Amino acid sequence: MSIEATAHRIAAKHGYAIRKSRAALSVDNEGGFMLVEAATNRIEAGERFDMSAEDVINFFKENER
Repeated sequence: MSIEATAHRIAAKHGYAIRKSRAALSVDNEGGFMLVEAATNRIEAGERFDMSAEDVINFFKENER
């Protein structure tokens, strides 16, 4: 299983979705991931698509959600 798939699975388990950047890189878009609360579509982290898959996994380890 890839690290990206693991991040998706862990996020989903906690009620979150991962959005991957599809746009060209810019100041507001670093080409990574954004973590979104699935029920409300509220951005939890990575507002600038600045999270890696490892960052997503660590987010849940650190915050014990």
